[in-house]
Amino acid sequence: MITKAYTVAFEGVDARIVEVQCAVTAGLPAFSIVGLPGKSVSEAIERIRSALTAMAVALPSKRITVNLTPADLPKSGSHYDLPIALAVLAALEIVPAAEIEAFVAIGELALDGAIIPVNGAISAALAASSEDKDLLCPAGCAPEAAWVSSTQALGVTSLTSLVQHFTGNAVLPPAKPGEVASTEHVGDMIDVKGQERAKRALEIAASGRHHVLMVGPPGAGKSMLAARLTSILPEMTPREALETSMIHSVAGLLSGQGIRRDRPFRAPHHTASMPAIAGGGRGASPGEISLAHNGVLFMDEFPEYNRNVLETLRQPLETGEIAVTRANAKVTYPCRIMLVAAANPCRCGHLADANRACSRAPVCSEDYLGKISGPLMDRFDLRIELPPMAYSDLDLPASGETSFEIAKRVRAAREIQEARYEGLTAINQNADIEGKLLEDVATPDSESRAFLEQISDRFGLSARGYHRILRVARTIADLDQSEMVRKPHVAEAVSYRTSLSQQL
Repeated sequence: MITKAYTVAFEGVDARIVEVQCAVTAGLPAFSIVGLPGKSVSEAIERIRSALTAMAVALPSKRITVNLTPADLPKSGSHYDLPIALAVLAALEIVPAAEIEAFVAIGELALDGAIIPVNGAISAALAASSEDKDLLCPAGCAPEAAWVSSTQALGVTSLTSLVQHFTGNAVLPPAKPGEVASTEHVGDMIDVKGQERAKRALEIAASGRHHVLMVGPPGAGKSMLAARLTSILPEMTPREALETSMIHSVAGLLSGQGIRRDRPFRAPHHTASMPAIAGGGRGASPGEISLAHNGVLFMDEFPEYNRNVLETLRQPLETGEIAVTRANAKVTYPCRIMLVAAANPCRCGHLADANRACSRAPVCSEDYLGKISGPLMDRFDLRIELPPMAYSDLDLPASGETSFEIAKRVRAAREIQEARYEGLTAINQNADIEGKLLEDVATPDSESRAFLEQISDRFGLSARGYHRILRVARTIADLDQSEMVRKPHVAEAVSYRTSLSQQL
């Protein structure tokens, strides 16, 4: 008799159904796993043997063969422990073989039979739903898996409790979705003294999910502004939270109590490698650009990053996804992010101060910011120059608006965009629009069109620059609750585009 259980193999954030077959036949006593198992899967034999011994279950003196199919798909990870144990228990007629086939199971076994949380519960739940099956997972993973409402997730604490469930002695209740409240302290925009133009630019960027480059001397407040950006962003929708949590679940970053609704803020160091930023390494795991999906990726000291790392960002910023290709894996991760980059105006950082700037100015600035290639610079919709802050400015009392006041306008602008793009796939904010849709929703009036012609003649406006100005202008119009894109909206968008090198 061959018994079957089901589990998944992870390919990025996607999960592929794997059938676990178990046969107990006459022959020399042996326990073997076939089907291209990795080292962690082969070691499941000893964990299962010890867990069954803790339950006072002895393996028969026969040949036990477990096959993981499809056999040509590499299997790795400790989450195969539970489905293999279930298939063995069904073969020993301890649990009903027909009932375990209605579930997809994931979980790592401890030597005493306890079931330890594993990564990827949300992806496994989605795979189970696609096959019209329920999910068996560790109790620590159940609150996140329960967010997939189309399937039922059962949280299991031990192999003993699972046997009791299938024998009807103690039926496990379905898990309920869990949500983790953020405990991180995010400062308020009012904490930043001065820099009102930069605050306005970040408000526009947050409303339309535009990419921002801030250039200013040390101490101007670049990092302080970026760290407070999430305080003006709206909470993620359930769909966005599920997308982001899938990536964090695969990466093992969820706490086990459920998913988070606050937007991710990732700030990698400028010495980070390409696999750390773009993804890769062992198992082609997600990188920082994917972990910031639906949130903010802050890259301080932007020109100091490796040139190859910076150039890797170009395509993901346009498409909203990144393909990680390695010798043994090819996966695609979503990365619809808001990139906020910060840089000093030159290597010494004091180009604007004649008393402190180096003798190579302004060539020093051209060499330093020249590390950012033209095509990558073109991806930034807003470019902001932050002036240096004097001590007298820092000694002034707090002024300006709070994050709460700014967030209300951002939320209202995003609600307008949600209504405008309702029903459109992969279009959520103004930063996503292109082609005919951009022409339809962001067509400037006659006065604005004449103004753009003047700008084009003076600065040599490129096609990409023209489209990005229209996107930002559309966002400014949304903040202004305006149906049409008018000249003041276009003029403000152009002012952010002509910063730094005056190149459009």
